[in-house]
Amino acid sequence: MGNKFHIDSLDKKILALLTKDARMPFVEIARKCKVSGAAIHQRVKHLFDDKVVSGTQFNLNPKGLGFLTCAYIGLQVNLTSTSTHEEVFNRIKKVPEIVECHHITGKYSLLVKIYATNNEHLKKVIVENIQSIPEISLTETFISLEEGFNRQVTLE
Repeated sequence: MGNKFHIDSLDKKILALLTKDARMPFVEIARKCKVSGAAIHQRVKHLFDDKVVSGTQFNLNPKGLGFLTCAYIGLQVNLTSTSTHEEVFNRIKKVPEIVECHHITGKYSLLVKIYATNNEHLKKVIVENIQSIPEISLTETFISLEEGFNRQVTLE
């Protein structure tokens, strides 16, 4: 894996338990792994330090908050002599409806994920906040009809 910290079977079990329920107390993880609570604390600290775990978060359900339209948009960026990719990226980053942005290969420079309340809201974001950026020469929008699944990478 390239990490200085070797991931062994105990680490894999800890990760499996935490990805299933991130709120599981360390004492319960220790009991299930048949090790001390201190060992779990130490292992989790190493997993964070070695960037195996990038953070913890409380995930909001967009639909539960009224964001019923999810879309992915490919953005073609054509820089001018006075603009930079970073400037365009920073303008995209300021659009609150954009929740993900990936630098990609192929026809598009960027791929963004947007949550909008409905199709009209999506259109407004595209026209007013994305297509209004002069360096964005082309957009292609893919509306997600339904998320089939969303999961973490697996450890074998």
